[in-house]
Amino acid sequence: MFAIQRAYQQGLLAKSQWSKNIVAGLVVGVVALPLAMAFAIASGVTPQAGIYTAIIAGIFVSIFGGSQVQIAGPTGAFIVLLSSIVVTYGFDGLQIATMMAGIMLLLMSVAKLGNVIRFIPAPVIMGFTAGIGVTIWVGQWPYFFGFPSLPYVEHFHEKLWLMIQSLPYSDIPTLCISIFSLILLLVLPKIPYINKVPAPIVAMVIATFIQGYYQFPTVQTIGTAFGGIPQGLPEFSFPSLSLDKIFSLMGPAFTIAMLGAIESLLSAVVADGMSGQKHESNTELFGQGLANIFAPLFGGIAATGAIARTATNIRQGGTSPLAGIVHAITLGAILLFLAPYAVYIPLASMAAILFVVSYNMSDAPRFIRMIRLAPKADQTILILTFFLTIFTDLVVAVNVGVVLAVLQFMRKMIETVDVHEVSCKELSEQIKHEIEIHPDIMVYTVEGPLFFGAITAFERALHSIHKDPKYLIIRFGAVPFVDLTGLRILKGIIEELQARNIEVLLSDINYDIRREMYKSDFLDILGRHHLYRRFESALHKVEHDLSLQDKE
Repeated sequence: MFAIQRAYQQGLLAKSQWSKNIVAGLVVGVVALPLAMAFAIASGVTPQAGIYTAIIAGIFVSIFGGSQVQIAGPTGAFIVLLSSIVVTYGFDGLQIATMMAGIMLLLMSVAKLGNVIRFIPAPVIMGFTAGIGVTIWVGQWPYFFGFPSLPYVEHFHEKLWLMIQSLPYSDIPTLCISIFSLILLLVLPKIPYINKVPAPIVAMVIATFIQGYYQFPTVQTIGTAFGGIPQGLPEFSFPSLSLDKIFSLMGPAFTIAMLGAIESLLSAVVADGMSGQKHESNTELFGQGLANIFAPLFGGIAATGAIARTATNIRQGGTSPLAGIVHAITLGAILLFLAPYAVYIPLASMAAILFVVSYNMSDAPRFIRMIRLAPKADQTILILTFFLTIFTDLVVAVNVGVVLAVLQFMRKMIETVDVHEVSCKELSEQIKHEIEIHPDIMVYTVEGPLFFGAITAFERALHSIHKDPKYLIIRFGAVPFVDLTGLRILKGIIEELQARNIEVLLSDINYDIRREMYKSDFLDILGRHHLYRRFESALHKVEHDLSLQDKE
């Protein structure tokens, strides 16, 4: 169910709710303006592309998303990825990749992958988010310090060294505006009453007035760098498509989709905790998919749920999609009436805003705490993902981080698998009555999932049987699932035991595992009459056979 439908059913669109949602939307629209422009500039596109994105994505996600308070638009998490796409494929390539990512998000929604994406391990998310924060911070040095034109270098360490060498050539007026803007951004939120006004908009406006009054010739502005912002709403345009472009952009599009899904669902979870509402993950992916399909058609870039703007919306009293729609309308009105004044906005003030954004993204206190207190495996994954994000790229970092996290999870799962012989006392306690086991009967129990990684424990335990009983009963009551590799190895073990004239019976098997056994050729070796749902039935069968053998 879409956010707008849920809000209507819950009465959140009633007139009594209008005032607080309109106020929240106006405030969020003002907050979004400098952020949208800053993120767009840092991504290598024009500032208006960020505003267009916030308008289109804000409307689509508010109406068709899964969270009633989510605010969508361009975010800092995309900066590194989008800037690299623009450098390699141009703005047209970025638009095509974003539309492809939108289609992928729709497919994820249809496949109900929303809940799965939310379980990407915390060290991976923390590592690549902190890495992106550091990359954004360093990437804004030219605007913050006012460096002269620098040659393009591909690798992070080369870029960092080049900018360190350029520090003596910093432009003093630019640096003064940057530092002044940064001080405002850090101090204003701590002053009572004044902190009600968003610090980014205050810093941007004051810096714009300073530049507009003094007209420093060496200070780069939106006017000098981009020719200003066009006055008016975005116009529809379709990028030129070709199969070559589509195939070459498949990788970047998938990365945009994955990063957008992770970011939007994280934002929705944060919103749930702040608002007391509950989002629908798959519907949220659907809304994000539509936003990323339509934003490029109106000159926008990739969008996702914005945690800071969503939190601002909730703090200002936003409870329904109306706030997100008003936020988009506010940005549209700014484009219509205030666009000409954007020519004086210094890029230095944008850089200062992104300095604060990058610090908040990196979440340094939490990062350091995780380094100090997390288990060694998580520390390794965190640090490796962090440095791979900085020195290679986001795709490599996330892939390596997730693979390592999966391997670590498998290692822990393997350690939980326990295969051991069961004594009469243990069986009596489990079955709730006294039981005696014939010397020619041996009972083993398996606890934990029997998958390809854990099968070694099973092999080792059964191969260590110190005597050859006539019957071996293996209890599967504590086995939640078994995969095809587990069945294949188990089949081989049973064949070996049968070659030693040990008759094997399996008991306490759940429905899912029995179904997998019936679907495979496993029972051709074991025999269907050796499969029992209850241990008592299997025990009664072998005791009966032994009594018949004794009589013979």
